[in-house]
Amino acid sequence: MSAVSLDLNGYTDIPNDKIAFVVTFLEMLAKPGDGRASETPSGVSLERWETPLPADYVRLFRQIGDDWLWFGRLVLEEDKLANVLKEETREIYCPVQDGKRLGLLEIDFADTKNPELAYFGLVPEAIGSGIGRWLIQQGIELVWRRPESQRFWLHTCTGDSPQALGFYQSNGFRPYKRSIEVVDDPRHLGVLEDALGPHLPKLA
Repeated sequence: MSAVSLDLNGYTDIPNDKIAFVVTFLEMLAKPGDGRASETPSGVSLERWETPLPADYVRLFRQIGDDWLWFGRLVLEEDKLANVLKEETREIYCPVQDGKRLGLLEIDFADTKNPELAYFGLVPEAIGSGIGRWLIQQGIELVWRRPESQRFWLHTCTGDSPQALGFYQSNGFRPYKRSIEVVDDPRHLGVLEDALGPHLPKLA
């Protein structure tokens, strides 16, 4: 396939088996000092998930991300995913209620000065419960309790929930960069079902 040249002042056609996202990068340069912390939702606890089994992780990952075309972990071979999940610099936490994991808070501390929020989200039934705001605040606390932390950053994109960008900003993150990402459509790869991600419909 011939290379596609991106027109920064107009439309650029991409093949039907590709998908394009506008990615917004956000950062936090200090712990917010405005007292925005929320109370722990009733019956919910934050639990560290030590070295999850790939199958268990993928199950939760898909519960959270299928509607938003999360695929980054689905295209990894099981052994490669296992290696990622057991990285010493990666910390994975879940809000748990009645023994059920309701979300994912995954922080990559590989760059000790610039930890990254690698994945964050809730299962559908937990959305709107207040758990999300409480969970991101737990992540902020985990990052800034480390004296070496200088910047907490993440990225979100037009594949994610339309509420995501505003949610991160309301919790103290500031957008600083935008990019365009073009990747293989995971539905064309057979990684996700065709009907998923109706906000970015699969092209035949």
